[in-house]
Amino acid sequence: MRLKGVVPYVVGVLVCVLTIKLGLWQTDRAEEKRALGARIEAAATAPSTTAAANLTEWQVLRLTGQWRSEATIYLDNRVQYGQPGYHVLTPLQMVDGTVVLVKRGWTGIGLNRSALPVVNTPTGEVTINGRVRLPEAKPYTLADAPGEGARWQYVDLAAYRAWSKLAVIDEVLEQTDPSTDGLIRDWPRPDLGVDRHRGYAVQWFGLAALSAGLCGWFGWRRWRRHGSGSNDS
Repeated sequence: MRLKGVVPYVVGVLVCVLTIKLGLWQTDRAEEKRALGARIEAAATAPSTTAAANLTEWQVLRLTGQWRSEATIYLDNRVQYGQPGYHVLTPLQMVDGTVVLVKRGWTGIGLNRSALPVVNTPTGEVTINGRVRLPEAKPYTLADAPGEGARWQYVDLAAYRAWSKLAVIDEVLEQTDPSTDGLIRDWPRPDLGVDRHRGYAVQWFGLAALSAGLCGWFGWRRWRRHGSGSNDS
């Protein structure tokens, strides 16, 4: 009987310890995301550089070169303002031969789904501004290849290099210039979820406090009963 009476307290202590650990883990995750947000903000507000080397994500670049419009690709199934369309990516080749794949913006599907939309691409030398981004993670797909022709589902740089015959660098530039080519450049910032992790931490710590309180309450009730029994005898 004594062992049976102890079991709830052991379970309560284990629950309390577990929920405290989970709360601390969520607190650590919130701090990691906060630090990441600070790095993103620092990179985004730093002076732009003109060299496409030793890049870090979210770094601001100002590049001059020529568009290689023949190697433009269209990322399918990209939604903007509730409308389906494409993200348009065109490589920019600089004077030193460096080639950067640039995510230029979003355009709608148009009237004919089977035909890719015509995008205005300036000829000659251009200067563009943008943020360094890493290619999107490969989505779940049954397709063996990332795309067919110029219509792609996601960016696979190795496949793109083979398809375009261009040695693009490992990063993608997300263009941020005001639109003069009809493309929409309303790029979302990442949702780091700092407040969400903090909210989860509060919930776990609350459960820890509840389990500790229940253990204390049941222990007090048990002590009162035993104390009353001893006094009666």
